[in-house]
Amino acid sequence: MDVRRADERYRGGDPAAGIESRHAFSFGPHYDPDNLRFGAVIACNEEHLAPGAGFDEHPHSHTEIVTWVVEGELTHRDSAGHESVVRHGDVQRLSSAGGVRHVERNDGPGPLTFVQMWLAPLRPGGDGYYEVVHGIADSTPYAVPEAGAMLHVRRLGAGERTAVPDAAYAYVHVVRGEVRLDGETLGTGDAARITGGKGLEAEGVTEAELLVWEMT
Repeated sequence: MDVRRADERYRGGDPAAGIESRHAFSFGPHYDPDNLRFGAVIACNEEHLAPGAGFDEHPHSHTEIVTWVVEGELTHRDSAGHESVVRHGDVQRLSSAGGVRHVERNDGPGPLTFVQMWLAPLRPGGDGYYEVVHGIADSTPYAVPEAGAMLHVRRLGAGERTAVPDAAYAYVHVVRGEVRLDGETLGTGDAARITGGKGLEAEGVTEAELLVWEMT
């Protein structure tokens, strides 16, 4: 298990424009050849957007993009004609396939924080795809078969436990709160990269919310 702390993430974005970013992997101008991916995950970006701030239209291709809103409202528009407002508890997925352009903005009245995870597909190409699953439950894993991955959302109270899936690769990101995992205490923004884990459990030290990727 490789633990990466929140304060180790690369800081990016454009603070003057109301955008602050935290990158867990090599990203953009921050190139780290030893931190390019883990399993299918090639990016885990925490984005903070002030009201009215956002990312103007930009392209993606051959990437599975999954977004989890922590607080606020995320407005999404893309070149395939999709437009959505995504809130906490919703899972948004954009399969960029051969190419798509999109806009992401905070058109709401308050600050917006979201975690966006990029996964490499098993095979390039294919058809573009977009969906939002509103109010996903703990007991409902979200499959991204194109990347050989499954997302589990876990919400824990203090003292509550949840199993970490036995998998070739598991990526655990703490959205909020503190958890204990295999003897390590993880706080908000911390992550654990687990290879070949068996029988692991995460326990809430406080109330906590986790995103757990199970990958082949």
